[in-house]
This record gives sequence, structure tokens and C-alpha cells, in this order.
Amino acid sequence: MRIIHVTPHLPPDQAANAILPALAGDWSKSRGHDVRYLAHPPAQGGDVVVPAAGPVEWVPRREGVPALSRLLRIDAVQRTLQIGSLLDRIAGQADLLHLHSNGLLVEAAARWATRHRVPYVLTLYGTEIWHYRKKWPLDFFTRAYQGAAAVTFYSQGLMARAVELGLDRSHLSVVYPAVPAAFAVHDETTRRAWRDALGIREPRLIVNVKRLHELAGQTYLIEAFASVRQTRQDVRLVICGTGGLRESLESQAAALGITDAVTFAGLVSNDQVARYVAAADVFALPSLLEALPTVAVEALASGTPVVSADHPGGLELQQMFGDDVAVVPRKDVERLARALLDALASGRRTSPATGEALGRLFRPDAISAQYEAVYQRVATR
Repeated sequence: MRIIHVTPHLPPDQAANAILPALAGDWSKSRGHDVRYLAHPPAQGGDVVVPAAGPVEWVPRREGVPALSRLLRIDAVQRTLQIGSLLDRIAGQADLLHLHSNGLLVEAAARWATRHRVPYVLTLYGTEIWHYRKKWPLDFFTRAYQGAAAVTFYSQGLMARAVELGLDRSHLSVVYPAVPAAFAVHDETTRRAWRDALGIREPRLIVNVKRLHELAGQTYLIEAFASVRQTRQDVRLVICGTGGLRESLESQAAALGITDAVTFAGLVSNDQVARYVAAADVFALPSLLEALPTVAVEALASGTPVVSADHPGGLELQQMFGDDVAVVPRKDVERLARALLDALASGRRTSPATGEALGRLFRPDAISAQYEAVYQRVATR
């Protein structure tokens, strides 16, 4: 089977719709399928990484487009034709396309697939549904959604929201994000060694992994951490990720007098993220909106409890993992600080039940089998 993944992101970008296409390609290649990609270059910095599963055709991102061209959709038309030409070259013999997220790249690919009668799977990660507004008269996302042979969602909450918005249809399913084996429980000796290797001298550690963006809520985390430091001086906060808010967040930490206790690690590899979250005592996720936060599941798989805001993803995780996920109201700095202090004081790691649930719902063998079943069903329809 030849499978073409069309995605706005690939690693080194730290996003669910970057990691899944790369992993899904690996799984398919291991089953003997031919895999190729159509993708944008990295958006978050770092060198281009070509997935091991197959070659990539890179489509430059839309930058510096004149306002009039955007208004008249001249640029969109030109880019749609460009994307179609690329797919003519790499997808002419494709059995299916797997489209990830939304945007012009995905919508143009859906249009190409429909015209060439190639079935496609559409995977949705969050913002496509949380911010969904049907646009008349031309709504290319809704057209792509309705034309898919199958639609998979990153969480139950996300699928339920799509149905509430009038997007109910056949062949909807939930496939949770896969958590690689690198995210695993380690003994205390290993965790201490990794803290030392990462340059962390404090005996207690709070970690956040997320793009530096308003929706990620790091400004509330930094304020809460300042309150934590008033109670105990033996803790460090590490924020992994890059984005436009870095300078603002660094200034906030300086104004609160906690610069020496906060590390902005920038864009780090998944292997390094695995060490950070395993070394942590608590993982903080103060985001304002999440479908199913992969980074939080990775922390749980590493034995680290999570303190999350009450976005849909956090609530769904708490339902699945119980006391290993503490949930506080969004933007509530006082409650966030108190939950972090409670987690630090308890020193507890995640329960055996969490490990069992992770193996059943989130480990690569389970997730790859679900996608393979979707592919086989779609390709033989």
C-alpha cells in the first residue's frame, strides 16, 4: 500500500500533528507499506529532519503575502495549484492519503484526492474543532471533513464537540496519541543522574513542555511558581519550548525575582523531553485549551503526576487517570500554586493503574494497530 501523509508540521516541531505523522509513517513502513510526505518546513526553529519512513516534498509556508492577494485569494489559488502538482508527482499511485489537522495544505490535498478519487483519512487534533465556524459560501475545511473516508479524533471530548457543532457523520473514531517507549518509569538513581546531567541542582523539579504561546498559559505558571518559591527554595521550574512569548516570559520571571530558579530550555529533542519529564516531580499544564495533551500523557508514562488546568483535555485525563492528574481552574494562579505545592510535598509517583491504562490506550503497538485497521478499511472500500 502507498500512503501519503499531508501535514503542516513534522519534527523537530513540537506538536501532536508533527509527531503522529512521523510515527505513523514508521509503523506503516514496518508493515511493508510505501510511505511519503507532503509537509511544510519547520515552524519552530531547528534543522529540517527527514522522517526515516520516506521522502518529503516540502511546501514553503505562506509568509509575506500582500494583503490584497490574501483578500482576493490569489495566493491561495496559486498555492492550491502548486500543491496539486506536487501530489500529481508523488501520489499518482497512492492507495490513500492521511491528512493531518487543517489549513490550505490539507484542504488543497483533500480537493486533489476527491478529484482523483483517492480515499483519505483526516485526523483532527484540537484547534480545528474548538475554533470551528462554518464559513459561507466556501468552507473548504467542512468540505474536506465531509469528504473523508474516515475521520479520527485525538480525544473523546474533541469528537463529542464536533458532533455538537453539527459535524456528525459516519466513520468517526477516537485514536489517542501514541506515547513512545522512551517515556517510561525510572528508578530514583536514574532520575537523580538525569537531573545532574541536565544541570538541575535543586532537589525538586517542575516541568512544562509547550510552545510559548498565550493559549499555553505559561504566564500563569510563572506567577504561580513565584508563589511556590515563597514557600520552598528547593525547587526549579523548567519550561521546554519555543515561541513568540519567550522574551515576555523571561521579563515576567525577572520582575518576580525568580530568574535564577527558572530555566527556559528552548526547543529540545523528544529524547531530552523524556529525561526532563522523568526527572520532574510534577508536570504542569496550565493551558487555556487542549484536546488531549500528549505532553501530559508522556509525563504520566514517565511516572510523573500532572497538574492541569480544567481544559477539556485535562478533564478527560483526570477521568482516565484519577488522582494522578490534579485539575485546577484555568487562570487561577492561587489554586495552581497550591496544587503544585501539594504535589511537591507528597513526593508520590503515578500508580500502577495508570501504567496499565497507558499500555492499553496510548502505547505504539495499540495505536499503530488502530491506524492500520483504518487504512485497510479505507483502502478496500
